[in-house]
Amino acid sequence: MDQQLLQQLQKLRGQNTLIVGIGNTLKGDDGAGPLICQMLQRSQIGAEVIDAGTVPENYIQVIVKKAPANLLVIDAMDFGATAGMIELFKPEQLSSTVSSTHTLSPRLFVDMLSRQIAVDVFFIGIQPAQTQLGQSISVLVKQAMQRLLRILTDIFPPKSESFNPPRKSV
Repeated sequence: MDQQLLQQLQKLRGQNTLIVGIGNTLKGDDGAGPLICQMLQRSQIGAEVIDAGTVPENYIQVIVKKAPANLLVIDAMDFGATAGMIELFKPEQLSSTVSSTHTLSPRLFVDMLSRQIAVDVFFIGIQPAQTQLGQSISVLVKQAMQRLLRILTDIFPPKSESFNPPRKSV
């Protein structure tokens, strides 16, 4: 399954991509999107990253100004799979069968963006096990987050600093 996700995301390698995490870290697995973004920021991944929390609509103008070619939105989504499964969706695939926990539907978020810039949008959904207030991330979703972190770090390797070997003294 992860190999399939890696293959689907390969085409984004080297492209101007913005990664946005959506979710509520106070509601168990719903915090997966923001927590992955925090991990990606620490690893200095080769893509821009925004933790939008529960209000992605507040970042629409920021995204428009950055004008990425691709937008990857990471969110805990109920798509009827086993907890911890990761699935890639295009916006048109998001329907009544995929539910999000946010006030602004993911589809409306994309529509608002698409009116202002041309951007390819992909949703990375992680199937939650628990999303009640006060719960922590489940083991299965933690494992999924680690797998996704490895995949995204592979696709967008950290920006390398220029290497200057030490000079030999004469």
